[in-house]
Amino acid sequence: MPHYLISSYLPDDYDPSAESQETIEAIYALNREMIAAGVRRFAGGLSPASNAKTLQKQPDGKLLVTDGPYTETKEHIGGLSIVEVASLEEALAWARKGAVLSRVAVEVREIFFRPAPSLETEGSK
Repeated sequence: MPHYLISSYLPDDYDPSAESQETIEAIYALNREMIAAGVRRFAGGLSPASNAKTLQKQPDGKLLVTDGPYTETKEHIGGLSIVEVASLEEALAWARKGAVLSRVAVEVREIFFRPAPSLETEGSK
């Protein structure tokens, strides 16, 4: 069955302490509902983008580690859920519930899984 990433985008100046207790409880309730339905595989929030580190391979092969996200944008991923559902439509139905209670943009993407190479294949290279 396909897996989908449901991610929410928060503005750079997002202040989690400004969330009402009602909104927090609604998020917890949605998580309990997804667990009860057997679709939630993972869910979590992310620290602010200002805490991020980005690693980029340089032309000389060395890695450059910089503060903050690589992309320059006014919004960053603030939370994510991974759900295992039968279709994109079902993933969108779960995402709608989160978008309504959180007031932020929510994105849904299918996760592509590729089988891991077998040890036999790895050893023959």
